[in-house]
Amino acid sequence: MSASSRGLGKGLDSMIPKKVTKPKEPKQDEKKKTTEENVSRETLININQIEPNKSQPRKNFNEDTIQELADSIKIYGVIQPLILQKRDKYFEIIAGERRWRAAKVAGLKEVPAIIKDYSSQEIVEIALIENIQREDLNPIEEAIAFQKLINEYKLKQDEVAERVSKSRTAIANSMRLLKLDDRVQQMLIDDMISSGHARALITLEDGDLQHQVALKIFDEKLSVRETEKLVKKLLDPVKEDKKEKDNKYEFIYKNIEEKIKEIIGSKVQVKQKTEDKGKIEIEYYSKEELERIVELFQTIRQKQN
Repeated sequence: MSASSRGLGKGLDSMIPKKVTKPKEPKQDEKKKTTEENVSRETLININQIEPNKSQPRKNFNEDTIQELADSIKIYGVIQPLILQKRDKYFEIIAGERRWRAAKVAGLKEVPAIIKDYSSQEIVEIALIENIQREDLNPIEEAIAFQKLINEYKLKQDEVAERVSKSRTAIANSMRLLKLDDRVQQMLIDDMISSGHARALITLEDGDLQHQVALKIFDEKLSVRETEKLVKKLLDPVKEDKKEKDNKYEFIYKNIEEKIKEIIGSKVQVKQKTEDKGKIEIEYYSKEELERIVELFQTIRQKQN
C-alpha cells in the first residue's frame, strides 16, 4: 500500500485504529486468505522484546516528563497501544517510544501493542507525524527528519509538507537551520536561543562567528530584532555605520529645523549635501507670508548693524 493511500497527510489518527475490533469470521473458502499480516489487533508484548526505531527523529527525551508518564502508567496502565513492526528477533517501535520508556520506568513486564507492516519510508513518516502532533521534536530534530524524507526517499518539499500538514515555506525554513554551526544547533536544542535567533544567524557563513554571536545573544539576552540588526552590521559594517551616522545627523537637523521655525514662524527644511555643506529651505504660502519673512530678516540684519 502506498504512503499516500494510508492518509499520511491527514495525521497519525487516520493511519492507526483508535480501538481494536474483533474481525468477522471469514467464510470457509476465505479462511486460508486470512493471515496475521492483514489483521490489525491489539496484543501484549514482552517489554524486553521491544527496541526503539533507529529512524526515530526524536533523540532527546525529557526525564521529568517520562517520570510523570510512568507515574500515570502505574495507576492507569498504558492506555494507547504501541505500534510495532516484527523484525527477526525483536519488535521495532514505529510509534510510542515515549510510552515504552515510561512503561519500563513504571516496571511493566508487558505492554499493549498493535503489530503492523510498513515500508521504511512509511515508518519515518509515521514517527515524524506522531512527534509533530505532540510537539515533541526540537527544531533541529524536525529539520533532520524533513531532510531524511527528501534525501533518502526522494520526496519533494511540497510532498513532505502535505504529509506533515505544514506549508512548503515552513519545511524550507526548518531545513535551513541545518546550515548552522553544530555548536549553534546544540544551543537551539538546549533552548539557549530561539528559532528566530537561529534563522537570523544563518546568513553568517562563518561557523565561529555564528557561535560567537549566539553566545552574545544568550549572555546579553538579545531580542530577535536586535540580533537581526547585529547580523546586518556584521555583514556590511560600512553601510550600517553610515546608516547610524545618517540617523544621528537627521536627529540634529530636526532640532535645528524646529529652532528656525520658532524664530520665523514658517516651516523649514535643512538638507545636507556633504558633512559640512547643505541648504535651508523656507516655505511660504502667500505673497504676504513671503513679505513678512523678508521683513523679519531685514529687522535681524538692522539689529546686527
